[in-house]
Amino acid sequence: MKLILTRIDNRLIHGQVLTEWCEYVQADVVVVANDAVAKDHLRKSLMKLSEPKTVTTYYYTLEQTIQVFKAWTASQNVVLLCETPQDVLQLVQGGIPIHQVNVGNMHMAPGKQRIATSVAIDENDREVFQKLKAWGIECEIRPMPQSTIEKSDALY
Repeated sequence: MKLILTRIDNRLIHGQVLTEWCEYVQADVVVVANDAVAKDHLRKSLMKLSEPKTVTTYYYTLEQTIQVFKAWTASQNVVLLCETPQDVLQLVQGGIPIHQVNVGNMHMAPGKQRIATSVAIDENDREVFQKLKAWGIECEIRPMPQSTIEKSDALY
């Protein structure tokens, strides 16, 4: 297994965005790692409608994702999708070797501050991004493969 893209996007599987990323990185597999989604059959069925047809998609809890990645022996290119930076941190702490994170979309919500076109964070998010940086993980804000990287320093 080769982890070729770790992406934070609170929409998770979202039509054209994921299709373009999968083509760009030549993905074979998409793993959606999120406790709530893994247990929500309705949300999974809605996302399945937008899955790229060129990849196999799995929906796992964070703990299942950690166990699957530890046991994965296939030589497939994997995209790991997370809803929040907190999910990514838990996966890193669980032993998944993440070296870079693409931050694609984090919606505006009460208490959050917009730091880029499609990214809004609160103090808790900022603390988590700081922890990821301390682990040596590079984070970039880039909604689409052809997009210019936005001011990623604002994450910290």
